[in-house]
Order: sequence, then C-alpha cells, then structure tokens
Amino acid sequence: MEREIKTTNDGSKTLFISELNENYHSHHGALQEAEHVFIKNGLILINDCEINILELGFGTGLNVLVTINEYLKTDKNHVINYFTLEKYPIKESEIENLAYFELFDNSELKNIYQKIHQSDWEKSVEITKGFNLHKIQCDFFDLKNIDLPKINLVYYDCFGARVQPDLWEKPLFEMVSDKMNVNGLLTTYSSKGSVRRILEELNFKVEKKQGPPGKREMINAIKF
Repeated sequence: MEREIKTTNDGSKTLFISELNENYHSHHGALQEAEHVFIKNGLILINDCEINILELGFGTGLNVLVTINEYLKTDKNHVINYFTLEKYPIKESEIENLAYFELFDNSELKNIYQKIHQSDWEKSVEITKGFNLHKIQCDFFDLKNIDLPKINLVYYDCFGARVQPDLWEKPLFEMVSDKMNVNGLLTTYSSKGSVRRILEELNFKVEKKQGPPGKREMINAIKF
C-alpha cells in the first residue's frame, strides 16, 4: 500500500495510507498524541527499576523516540527494555522526511533517531545507556510465539478498528495479557466500549482517561 507524508495540527508529521483512509497518528497532532497516551498516561506511571515495554506496533518509530526523550530527562537509575512489533517497516526515504528529531530541543536525539531506525531487526540494541531496543518484524498474531520477559507496560497503538477490527478483538488482547506481569499497565488511544469489556473479561481494571487533542477519552488498563 502506498503511503504519503502529511503534517498534523501540532506541526509533526505522520504517514497516511490513502487506500485505507488511515493515518499512522492522529491528524490533530502526532507528537501530542504520542506524549499524552504513552508518556503521560503510560511511562511516567511505572516506577520499576527495570521496565519492559511492549509496543504494537513500531510504525514510524515516534513512540520509541518520545520514550527515549522522557528517559533522558530522568536520573537514568533504571533500565528500559523496549520490544516493538511491526509487519511492514517503513522506507528509508520516509524516515528521513519524517525527521522527528527536529521536534525536540535535545540535540542527542538526531543520532538516537538514526540509531533507532538503523538498528537491526530481531536483535537487542543499546540505543543509549540503559535503553535497549528490540525490533521484531512479524504479524501481531505471532506474538504468542515470541519469547519475551514479563511486560509491565504495553503501548497498544494498532491501526483503528475501522480498518483492522481483528486487532481490537479478544484473541489479540489475550495474547498481550499472557505476556504481561501482574499489575502491568496497558495504555491505548482507544476508548471503545467493546475494548473496555474485553479487557475487563481478561481481569484488567479499566479506567477511562482524558484523551489526547481531538479525542474525548482513552483507556488505561491494569492487569490483575
């Protein structure tokens, strides 16, 4: 499927698939959405000294970059192991044109952005001291066959249910739950009632949170 680059309302860019009429990120603001959903309502709520993150899916790499940006603000006395799944990696020209490092004041992020995208798939790579990235090229439904440490934070960032409804149904959420630690947190931009009910069936405590710009609500879910 062909992709084109579009600029969202906060000045950050996203990829758009015309065949699906679907953006990789919110047109209201790609950066604002990533920081609100996955940092404000995700990463900063986790206090473990070793944080294992699972992301579905890698896409443009923006969620990895905002996570590293937040990590670099801390005293870095903890370790982050970041596992991310992606079936269709984007092209080098798209990576260059998205240029997400330009959105941040930290000059380190240009090299980090390049390292994120240049790092080999199927290997754990230390992107910066204490932050390890493991990119896995696969279908999300292959998750059940992937050996991971117990995950304590999930970035559930699949394409919307309008274009990929199977990614928002019980079988995939069950696979994700099986990979998670007790008290692990799943955060997603979705606030669908069907998603809330599925997570509750899987023994998650579900909380509706204020959504990112352009969206009234989102979901946080803690596994019990």
